[in-house]
Amino acid sequence: MPIEPFAPRFMPVGVLTAALQELTPREARDDDPDLAIEDWLAFAAELDADCIQLSAALHPTRADVPPEAMLDPVANTLDLREPFTSARARRVEAALRATGVGIADVGYFDDMLHADPAIRAKKHAFMLEVFDAAVALGVPAVCGFVGRNQLLSMEQNLVDFEEGFVPLLQQAKARGLEYRIEQCPMPGWTSGDSFHNNLAYTPGTWIALHRICERHGVGDVFRIHYDPSHAILMGQDTRSIFQYLKDEGYAFLVSGFHVKGQVIDARGVAAWGYGGQSVGRGDWVDGRPSTDPRDRAQAWRKQSAFAEHELPGTARHDPLAYLQNRSVDWLDHQLAARELLELDVERTPLIVEHEYGPARVQERAALAPILEGSIAFARHIDRAAAAMYALQREVLAAQGIPVQGVGREPYRS
Repeated sequence: MPIEPFAPRFMPVGVLTAALQELTPREARDDDPDLAIEDWLAFAAELDADCIQLSAALHPTRADVPPEAMLDPVANTLDLREPFTSARARRVEAALRATGVGIADVGYFDDMLHADPAIRAKKHAFMLEVFDAAVALGVPAVCGFVGRNQLLSMEQNLVDFEEGFVPLLQQAKARGLEYRIEQCPMPGWTSGDSFHNNLAYTPGTWIALHRICERHGVGDVFRIHYDPSHAILMGQDTRSIFQYLKDEGYAFLVSGFHVKGQVIDARGVAAWGYGGQSVGRGDWVDGRPSTDPRDRAQAWRKQSAFAEHELPGTARHDPLAYLQNRSVDWLDHQLAARELLELDVERTPLIVEHEYGPARVQERAALAPILEGSIAFARHIDRAAAAMYALQREVLAAQGIPVQGVGREPYRS
């Protein structure tokens, strides 16, 4: 009888640097932009993170959305007001060696199908700068959104994707990069009524978009950076999503993860349903979108009226919520990834994305133990899942010993 050794494989665990947006004071980092990366690598080492997702964004003085209108945290930890030269890259590489922390990918989360041609061109130009910085740092991928042209239907956006987004993927391929799409529907991105403002919000569109990419020779570039919080937001569950991808022959699409949860407020669902708050949010005044940027952030009440983001480990263990898809079952999430997807596990990052509002303190000493605890939680959950998978699927299977019980089943809660 063959005997398989017990050899669990673990995913690296990291953190998105937007968790602490101004770790390095603005007056210091604006004069010395790479100091922000050095400081974050040192901070990540203190948190016992294996890697960071390096946040890039247009500098606040150049952004088209004012900071007070944003609810989703972004940060220009990677400052690209000036070209990212080889000298800058060498400086960051020295910090990587000194801290032992890696860079999983560079994240630039913006609307790449913006309806205004001038704004779109500005974002695309910046994305190309992000691509070049990723190459200079030897990073394998860039993570971001597709976005949506608000002047077009979703069906028309498929055409816009082919004409306007595929060229970006061709540029990524020319540089040897993956483009990892996060699937957030971005309901509060605009003051309009649309809940789905990111075309690549669900497996059905991932597959449709990938087929377009295949026609243009960039299918190997287009990948998904899966975030279970967005599945919960739309009433989905991880196991069913992964099973659907496998059933359709697309189990290869996921190549990275945000470990960020969502906790559904049943009272909010009773009030507004899963479509979110549609009126009275405060982003409209006298029947038209408010001109005050501070009011624009109220558009996010489409989502926050019935759900709140979870920093992994901060929500109560709630088996009933797991079964009703009202909270992320983290252990099953990690098991399903191993059981159903085609992953190089040890090279697939788990990135903690911190968007739990009450815990988003922006002071280093106070935030450090919060992030440290969440990173430890994500790592131990992954190790537990890895141990279960190795024991059941490898050790017991090799000896013909059955696994006990039934477990969670896809398409059923």
